Formats: sequence, structure tokens, C-alpha cells
Amino acid sequence: MKLTYFGHSCFLVQAQDGTKIILDPYRSGAYDGAVKYGPVGEAADVVVASHEHDDHGACDTVPGNPRIYVHPDHITIGNVTITGIHVAHDDKGGRERGKNTLIVIDDGDLRLAHLGDLGHILDEAAVEALGRIDVLLVPVGGFFTIDHKQAAQVVEAVNPRVVIPMHYKTDRVDFPIAKVDLFLATQPRVEHKDSPTLELTSATLPTERIVVVLPHAR
Repeated sequence: MKLTYFGHSCFLVQAQDGTKIILDPYRSGAYDGAVKYGPVGEAADVVVASHEHDDHGACDTVPGNPRIYVHPDHITIGNVTITGIHVAHDDKGGRERGKNTLIVIDDGDLRLAHLGDLGHILDEAAVEALGRIDVLLVPVGGFFTIDHKQAAQVVEAVNPRVVIPMHYKTDRVDFPIAKVDLFLATQPRVEHKDSPTLELTSATLPTERIVVVLPHAR
């Protein structure tokens, strides 16, 4: 499985069989210019969004003619299964910001979970529904999502081998969210990469959990 981090919560996932999946595409320039990441501009077979907000669900911005799923339930594409676990965007059952969907991608070798705009600690049922997760993409910036302390709790509950933080403050987003550093301070093993692309297989997974910080490609 190969991952490329475009920015904010948007990733390109290339599965073991070559299927290309874009997760949570943002709309460049959205929210009166607060989203400053450049356009995704990458074709894919499938686009999956955790919800419809313009910094996550701008599926129409992906070129080509991909299959599009917002709040997916269960999809099979080639040898890849994509499963949605429906939770709330906030800690009030969705009354403030609506629904969020946790997205699990299983390509037969690795299981990856993208937590979208998760705004609360996962309960036991949600953790059980996620099952074994090898790679976890987790929001850490707070305000619209869980903050660094809550993200650390979620990481402990899910217990993946690789954690990739997302949805945090950079020079490309003007949202009132925190930088990644607060979350990194909660984690014992952190590695910063120079490339926005990371390739993993079950054979190359670390034996101990590690947080991998990827630079944004856009």
C-alpha cells in the first residue's frame, strides 16, 4: 500500500492491486481562502469522503470519472474493500456538526483507517467495528475535531502499528486548529519524512508503534 499526503485530511491511497483511492479531498480556496493547499489535481479510481464539508468532501474537484462515495457503508472494488463506520462529527451526537464516517480500507495486505473529522473519543463499539488497524490516519488539531490529548487516547484504543497525523495547523490553512507538535509530544516514537509518499507492506510494518509525519504535497 502506498500513501501520499496532499494536505489537511486528503490522501491518495494506492492499494496492493493498483486501485487508486482519494480520501477526503478539500476544495482549494474554500472558506474564504482559509484552505490554501493547492488543488489535488490527481485522478483516481475511487473518491471517498467522510462527510460533505468543503475541506473534506469536495469530490467534484478530482479529475477524471472516479466512483464517488460520501459516508460509505461497504464497497468492494477489485481486491479492495472499503467499509464506513458512522459516528458523530462532534461530542454532542452530531447536533452541532452532523455525521462523520470512519473509513477502513483493506487491500488484502494492510488495513488502513481514516478517521475523517472525528470530534469525540471512540467508544468500545466503534473500536471493535474498526477491528485490526495497521495504519491510522488521525486528526489532531482540535477545535473542529479531537485535540492532541484525545487523539492520543484514540491511538491507544485502536493500537495501530503506524500513525499518521492530519488536520492540523500549517502555513496552508487558516483554521483555528493546533500545530502537530502538541500531539507529537504525547508519542514515544516519531519519525519525520522528507517525502509526502510512504510505502508500506505487512512485511515492513514496524514491530513497535510509530508516528510518521508526512509533509504535504500540495
